[in-house]
Amino acid sequence: MEALLRGIKVLDLTRLLPGPYCTMFLSDHGADVIKVEEPTLGDYGRSTEPIVDGYSARHLSVNRNKRSLSLNLKSEEGKEIFLKLVQDADVVVESFRPGVMKKLGLSYEELTAYKEDLIVCSISGFGQDGPYVKRAGHDLNYIGYAGILGLMGEKGQTPPPPSVQVADLGGGSLMALSAILMALFSRERTGKGQYIDISMLDGALSWLSAIAGGHLEKGDLPQQGEFRLSGVKASYSVYETKDAKYMAVAPMEEKFWRRFCELIGREDLIEHLHDSLEGQKQMKEDLQQLFYTKTQKEWTDLLAHEETCVSPVNDIEEVLRDPQVEARNMIIETEHPELGTLKQLASPLKFSGADAQIEREAPTLGQHTDEILSELGYSKETIQHLRQTKLI
Repeated sequence: MEALLRGIKVLDLTRLLPGPYCTMFLSDHGADVIKVEEPTLGDYGRSTEPIVDGYSARHLSVNRNKRSLSLNLKSEEGKEIFLKLVQDADVVVESFRPGVMKKLGLSYEELTAYKEDLIVCSISGFGQDGPYVKRAGHDLNYIGYAGILGLMGEKGQTPPPPSVQVADLGGGSLMALSAILMALFSRERTGKGQYIDISMLDGALSWLSAIAGGHLEKGDLPQQGEFRLSGVKASYSVYETKDAKYMAVAPMEEKFWRRFCELIGREDLIEHLHDSLEGQKQMKEDLQQLFYTKTQKEWTDLLAHEETCVSPVNDIEEVLRDPQVEARNMIIETEHPELGTLKQLASPLKFSGADAQIEREAPTLGQHTDEILSELGYSKETIQHLRQTKLI
């Protein structure tokens, strides 16, 4: 089946996680993503742990299907090569600090002088304007500013840093992906490109739409450990089992709660679904004592196949062999020339008439430099000269 983005060319100037995860979706679905990297170190995501035989496992996962061009953008010759690439590109994605692209002579205005309908997407922590524009930050900082971190954990306790990067991925990568695809669709109709300004703080804040709505409209101020989906209710919480594993219990609606109570032999709790916070606290204590009496597998066998909204809390190993994950073909195998067979997560985007394809492993630094420069018309002799002068 034909890949949905075949024929789209993307110049990827991003590093670490937010940008590469975004462009991974584009490359998985057929776009020619050229990863433009500084010649000496490249994307320093290449050194992030865990390291497998000299390769970063995370880097391998989010940079598959891409080509790598090593290029010194700080040199006039390097900039000239990049601008030649721009003339045939559809999208440029960058994640430098605000102002760096302009300093390099590669601002949106300068790039569109070479390709009028170009789409340029900038991913940064705080966006391209505002009082925090020059501040450094990481995921934890962005969700701290966004109010997400302060809502995590139990009331009165130090908010726990999440193990998954909410702002990087949800506020950065996926927002950028959505915006790029919207801009490509708009260009098909109007012939015009776009400049896209993605702030990971903005993106993370937008995740609070349901919670912030109550405050914006009514003045309600949600507090840590006190709102409905924070684990304060017995019908939406996590319970430890006999074998020190956990069950996610979420029978929030009356029909699910009723069936849950029947199966655990606590019909007396059916009428207490909407009890006060004090009543919820007592129910949680009672349910925790009950969950201590069986193993996770025993509870799963009893509850997960029924209309209860109860499931085991899987670790990564259990996820990878979960029958639902297997049925959805979410684990794929790829071949690496040095590491052999690698298992990776597949694209979660399923289409009736197209499939994501893993056509090449994540590139080594500058692996496709000669190939890409040859496509631009550079001779072998010129490419060799560029390499000797450390421009590539």
